[in-house]
Parts: sequence; C-alpha cells; structure tokens
Amino acid sequence: MSPKTYSEQALRALVEPFANPVLVLDGEGRVRVCNDGYAELLGLPRDQVEGHSFLDFVQAEERSRLAERYQRLATGSPLDGRTQLYRVTSTQGRMTEVSVQATQVRLEGGGYGLLLCCLVQTQRPLELAVAERLVDTSAGLVSARSEEAVRRVALAGLEGAGFRARLLRWEGTRLVVRDGVSPPADAHLALEALSDGRPVFGGADHAEPTHAYLPVGGPQSEVLWVAGPWVAPRHGSVLTLFAKVVGAALADVHLQADGARSRWEVEAVAEMARFVAQPVPPPPERFLARVAELLKAQAVALHLVPAPGQPPQLSHQVGLEDEGQAQGQVGVGVDVERLTAVLATSSLRLDGGVVSSEVQGRMLETLSQGRFGTGAAARLTRGGEGVGAVQALRTKEKPFDERDARLLATLAELLVTLLEQRRLRAESARQLTETRLLLDLARTTSGVLETASILDVASDFLVHLLDVSNCFILLYDEQAKVLRGAAASVAHRDLFRTVVVPLDSDDLAARVARERKPIAIEDLTRGGASTGTGLVERLGEKALLGLPLTSREELIGVVMVDDVRGPRPFGPELIDLAEATCGQLALSIANARLYESLWASYAELAATRAEMVKRERLAALGELSAIVAHEVRNPLGVIFNAVASLRRIMKPEGDAAMLLDIVGEESDRLNRMVGALLDYTRPRNPVLQNEDLPRVLQDSLEAAKAQGATERPVRISSEVEEGMPPVPMDRRLIRQALLNVAVNAIQSMPQGGQVQVKARREAYGGREQLRIDVMDQGPGIPAELLHRVFEPFFTTKAQGTGMGLAVVKRILEDHRGEIAVESVPGRGTTFIFRLPLTQPLSFP
Repeated sequence: MSPKTYSEQALRALVEPFANPVLVLDGEGRVRVCNDGYAELLGLPRDQVEGHSFLDFVQAEERSRLAERYQRLATGSPLDGRTQLYRVTSTQGRMTEVSVQATQVRLEGGGYGLLLCCLVQTQRPLELAVAERLVDTSAGLVSARSEEAVRRVALAGLEGAGFRARLLRWEGTRLVVRDGVSPPADAHLALEALSDGRPVFGGADHAEPTHAYLPVGGPQSEVLWVAGPWVAPRHGSVLTLFAKVVGAALADVHLQADGARSRWEVEAVAEMARFVAQPVPPPPERFLARVAELLKAQAVALHLVPAPGQPPQLSHQVGLEDEGQAQGQVGVGVDVERLTAVLATSSLRLDGGVVSSEVQGRMLETLSQGRFGTGAAARLTRGGEGVGAVQALRTKEKPFDERDARLLATLAELLVTLLEQRRLRAESARQLTETRLLLDLARTTSGVLETASILDVASDFLVHLLDVSNCFILLYDEQAKVLRGAAASVAHRDLFRTVVVPLDSDDLAARVARERKPIAIEDLTRGGASTGTGLVERLGEKALLGLPLTSREELIGVVMVDDVRGPRPFGPELIDLAEATCGQLALSIANARLYESLWASYAELAATRAEMVKRERLAALGELSAIVAHEVRNPLGVIFNAVASLRRIMKPEGDAAMLLDIVGEESDRLNRMVGALLDYTRPRNPVLQNEDLPRVLQDSLEAAKAQGATERPVRISSEVEEGMPPVPMDRRLIRQALLNVAVNAIQSMPQGGQVQVKARREAYGGREQLRIDVMDQGPGIPAELLHRVFEPFFTTKAQGTGMGLAVVKRILEDHRGEIAVESVPGRGTTFIFRLPLTQPLSFP
C-alpha cells in the first residue's frame, strides 16, 4: 500500500487517465470515485454511481459473498493480490464479466479504501493475458517507493509479459539508455514520440511493427522502448495506458521524494540557523564541515573578495588538506588555489546556486588528480553585492543536481550571516579593546607629570594599539627649528634620542610637522618617498605613518610608526584611532610641560628666597663679625704688646717662657680665626674672566706646596684634559679655593703621599661643566662627619679655625658652581669642584 494519502481530487486524477473501468471504494463499500469507463460499463452517469454501494452494480447472486468478503477486508483481513473475476450488471440487464485487481489506498480524513482496476472479459486471447500481466504490474507500481523501484517493476512486468523493454532518457542533447547500452538505431523515433506525446512504432525492415516508443509522463523526459512479436498499432492503447501508469507512478514517488527532501531541507536549514545563532558564532571551518556533511561532499571551500574589483581568494576550506593520497586527501602537488577557482569565479556572476558543467567537471578531475569530478557553488551577497562564493566538491560518480545547488544557495545566506556576526563581534571586541587601551593611556599619562616618562609609555602603547613594529616620537625645538628624537618604543629607545630632523628638510617627519596632517607611505620598497632619518634601511621598514602632535594649534612634535613585516595599508579607521591617541598624548605633554614650568618657577623662587635669606644672614654675620673683630682685636693688640714687653723685660726661662709662648700662640690663633670670619662674611662679587685653567692650577698647587710644606715627602701632580677651553672665573678666588683644599690634602697625609689634581669637561645638570678632582691618600673622613665638613668653625685639626672649606664652598657658589666630597676611610678623600664652562662674564 502506498503511504500517500489521497484526497478525492487526487483519486479522480488517479483514475481518470485510465480507459478501462477504474473505481475507488471507501471503507463502507460505497463508490468514492470512478472513471468514465466504469460509468459506461454500467450505462449510468457518474453522479448515479458515486456514493452508492458497489454491490448495487454486481450480479445479485454474488452480492452476499462479496459483502462478506469486503467486511473481512474492512476488519483487517489481508488483501488477496490476485486478479478476481466478477459479473457486472448494466442498466440494460447485460451481464459483463470483468477481471478486477484490487489495491489498498490511504484516504484523506483517515481510513483505507480499495482501488479496483477492471478489465472487461470478452474473450481470453493472448492479448488478454498480456493485459492481465500489465494490470498486475500496474498494481505493483502503486506500492513502489522510489524512482528506481518503479522503473525496475515496470521493466520486469514487461519482460514477464513477453516483451523486451528499455527506458531512454533525454538529457537535452542526446538520448541515454539507463542501463548503459547503446540506444537503438532508430532512436530518432523516440524524439518524435516525446514531441507528439503518442506511441511511435518502428521496424521498417519488417512487414509488421517490431517495437514501439512510448512516451512516459513524469518528472523527466523518458521514453519506454518495447519490442515483442505482437507489437502493433491496435495494441497501442494498452501499451500507452501502461506507459501512463508508469509515468503516474514515477510522478507519485518523485512527489513523495520531493516532499521528504523538502522536509529534510527545512530541518537541515533550521538546524544550521540554530548553529549560526549561537551566542559565540562558530568559526567558518565548522560551518563548512556541516555543509559537507549535509551535501555529502568530500570538500567544501569558501572564497572571499578582499576588496571591490579584486578577484576572490581562498579563505577557509575543509577536505582539501595536503595530507597525501593515503588519507584520501588532495595529493601532493595539487594546486588548491586553481582547483577551487574553477567554480568560484564563475559563480560570482550568477545569482543562486549553480552546478558544474561538463567542461568544469573535467577541469576539476584534472586539477584534483581524479579525486573530484563535479561541484556546486553559490554566491555570497551583502547589500546586493557579491562578496564571495562557497562551493562543494564530490566525485564524478555522485553528481550534484539543481536541488543541491538550491540548498547550497540557502546555506550561503546563513554563511553570510555567520561571517557578518563574526565581523561585528570582532569589531566590537576591537573597539572595546581600543577603548580600554585609550582609558589606560589617559589614566597612565594623567598620573605622570614628567614628559620623558609620558613619551616612553606612549611609544610602547602605540605599538600595541596600532599593531605596528616600532614607534618614534620627535619633539619640536622652536628655537632651533628642528625636530629632536625624544622617545621610541623599547627596542630602539637609545638609538632614536640622537636623531635631529630640520623642519625645512624633505623628511617625512618634517613634512608632517609643516602640513599638520597625517601622511602615510604604505610601501617603502617601491622607493620614491623621502624619509630622511636613515632608519628605513637600518630597521628594514616597509611601511611608515607620520602623525602631528598639536595642542591649541601649537606644534608639539611628530609621531612616527612603522611596520617592518611588509607593506600595509593604513586605513581611515586606523588613522582616526591614531589621531585620537595623539591628541590625548599631545594634551598630556602640554600638561606635563606646564607642570614642569610651574615646578621650575617654584624651584627658582625657592632658590632665590634661600639666596636672599643666606645673603641676609651673611650680612648680619658680617656686621656681627666686624663688631666682634673690632672688640676682639683691640684686646689682642694689647695682649701681643704685653707679651712682647714681658719677653723683653723678664727674659723668661723654663715654665715662664712656656706660658708666654702659649699665650702668644693662642692669641695668634684667635687673630687668625677673626680674620677667617671676616673673610667668610665679606661680600664678594666675582669678576669673571676667561682664564687659562692649567696656569691657574699650577699657581694654586705651587702656593699650596709652599704653604703646607712638611718634612714628609709629598708629591703633587696635575692633569688637564686636552682641548680645554678658557674657563670664566675670578682667578684670585678660585686660586684661594684650590689652595685651601690642596693644603688640607697635604696636611692630611702625616706619612707623606701623593696629591692628584685632574680637570676635565663633564655633562652635569643638563649643561657642560668643568670638573676638578683633588685627591689625597690620607686616612679619609668618617662617614658620619662628611656632611659637616663645609660648616663654618667645624674642624678636626688641633690648630684649625674650621673656616677654610666653608670659604671654598661660598666661593664656588658665588661662581654658580658647587663642591662635593667623596671619602673612603683608609683610602683617601676626593674633593670635586664643578664650574660652568659657559656663563656671562658679569652676574646680574
């Protein structure tokens, strides 16, 4: 029994093509529908037959038997498939014997019915047996479940009836026999049968026809070739009817197959839609793998168009891995790009899905070394524009059809949705990452108020944010009209600080600074672009982008980023992001400079205030020293005169002489202390002149050697860096400072030793200065006393005043220099003088 459910309309369409009587009974034995042949057999109009019990039209003697038999069938007894003979009574009282073949059918609304195919029995010649055989075969066609089964049953029925038969299919350009043998010699008659829709007999070399071409209705253009000893036009109606039954059976199974495939396709598309709609879109490879599974394809490839007007490029694929012939993959040496391009390019020009042609199939077979021989492809569209193609490949033994192409086209729409979801998700993730990075940069730079630190952080940040190889930042020197290398990403930080780019040069950085707009060179390997810094060859740069740093229309500098991996386009989105970052960076630099300027102002104000306090203290101390000196030196003069008079009058000896010596020495020390105090507090305005440093050193050391001469051997040496320029100084004051330090050095070596003096230029405090080191080999100064050596009145000598180093410190400060001390106990002491090499010859 066919699983198809028949409505009344479908039942009529089923029975009306038959010329012999055919009817359908419902579950209660009433005639549901009948054809004209059955109505004519009864001599009644159809409306007087349909709806009545079939028992009303059979011989009265058989009604009880047939009623009981039908009742058994209705209660579940199996159907006897053999042909039955019955007598039918017409309205004229004529009894007609008919042979009936019964088949169960499913009726719409539930329940089952019987399809009764009747043949009127007049006499039983050979034709009748053949007809009965064909009727039996027709009944068997109803239960066939596939096209192949229908064709197999039809050919077997014809062979059982004594015929030889074949099915020929028209493929648009030729007739093909389904079993693979060559078509008959007069196969052109088959085309005539197809075009006219009637039997065409052949056998021109015989007196009687030997074979016939019968058009078969159905989904395909097919012809039934039948050959036998009694094929003649008078039997054409029977054969034609059988061919129509075959066509109806093919149409039925094709309809069922189409319905089943449609349901499968809907379920498959729904499943793929759910697969695409996952919270995290799956990768394209997984989608292609599912496409391969649905279409039973050996390989599936995705081509995408990189940009409008460019050819499609292979983006993703499954089943084309070059793993060798042993695993069933494309073999070594196969050009996958050429293989997949066979259908990709042509499919971009067509809407919907396409199936490979014979020529394309041969190309696929050749390029794949025999693995593939057929393919289907579909165009991917976004906004009405083709953006790519997806294609599936199979062996030539399993060709694709139009249904596969339509399904692939539907799946291509889902693939576009998947790619768009992944693109949007990636774009959202990129924007989120960029926003977070920008916030991190703003947070970091807002918390740093040193320009150098901001530039170092920004250089490394831009490399990560823009996915470039290196970043270089140049700051604008307005006075010199040049761009100076200020910072670089970590790989070249030290290298770039020495770069200087004149603003009027052809260098890319200079052009960016002059034009105040981004300039990109996407391919430096082509030449013709001036970069000027010399880093292109040194770093192997392939692409370069320059961006201006401006704040309130003021040029701050230029940012340069490069890519050494290869040429790359700097798209509008990347440039916009880079400009936004540079805007934040320029604002941070401007704020840091304001802070540094304010801090410098505060420091200068504090230094000025300290200097004023110091000068006021020195003035007060000087005034006090003058008063003390006046009040002390008068008694000292009396003491000196009294001691001298006592020596003259008493001519003391022994203890008296010793006591007078002590009074004289202490009075002299007190006098020297008062003199040193006056010297320290006396206001000085150094008179600077460019002096020859070697000569100043020589005079100072000779005086020190004479003043500090002892019985112990002391060697004094000096060394001056070659090319030392004249130094602005007050020769008299610097000589005094060097003399004080050198005498201390000589006196610090009780066992003798060497005093070394070395002078050289040194970059210190952001400017070039003169450095003089005075080194001795004495016992050194304890660490806990180092911070006090320049304090007034601090001394470790029994006869010292404690003012020598204090005076030295003041002399150097009056020269806008400084003095420092380094000492290691047991290894000597070093005093370090620092004097500016460039300063005005008069102080304001």
